[in-house]
Amino acid sequence: MAYDTRRAYGAGSGAAGTQAAAFDAGLRAYMLGIYNYMASALLLTGIVAVAVANTPAVYEAIMGTGLRWVAILAPLGFVIALSAGINRFSRGTVQVLYWLYAASVGVSLSTIFMVYTGSSIARTFFVTAAAFGALSLYGYTTRRSLSGWGSFLFMGLIGIILASVVNMFLGSTMLQFVVSVAGVLIFAGLTAYDTQQLKQMYAANMDGETAGKLKVMGALRLYLDFLNMFMLLLQFMGGQRN
Repeated sequence: MAYDTRRAYGAGSGAAGTQAAAFDAGLRAYMLGIYNYMASALLLTGIVAVAVANTPAVYEAIMGTGLRWVAILAPLGFVIALSAGINRFSRGTVQVLYWLYAASVGVSLSTIFMVYTGSSIARTFFVTAAAFGALSLYGYTTRRSLSGWGSFLFMGLIGIILASVVNMFLGSTMLQFVVSVAGVLIFAGLTAYDTQQLKQMYAANMDGETAGKLKVMGALRLYLDFLNMFMLLLQFMGGQRN
């Protein structure tokens, strides 16, 4: 259900106006908390990725052995644990799992520094950040309901996952190009859609525990949108090492 401060409290002055102002202030703090969690996780991921990539002994110990499968699968495990246990876990446990997830992604992403130049990775990151910021701002400010996008975007996401699996056997560069373009568009749409959905989840009477967990899970959704868009754009913008 969308929360519209004018409908909920009226556009008048007095007590209704005070309640509306308090609601808006709470909503801004709630969304800022989500963005702060997301940005902090991206920073942690970047630090871990750079540290592992620039420490040959650590990189080889992980990516040169069977531990690489742990590094690859660990992020998925943390996402599953967070999603399955969000109602049972305390806010502190959810936060710990979230930071462990961000760090584990950093370990797995260290491989991109072996494939692409650092300058092209940085360039792609800033382009992704600019696009993400604009799309998330649209999702936050638009009065148009984006709820109708949900089914379409979910079906598109399933489609590119299946196409990617098929292309593992076909090895078609054309199919990979199509999947990458479609993926960028889908995660661009999901950025705006998820932002609006997170905004609509806010309620002024949420207790601190619930609000804390919602902020973390909201940050995870936006983090995944950003990360996937970055990785797909890197296929187009990344300059490969000689």
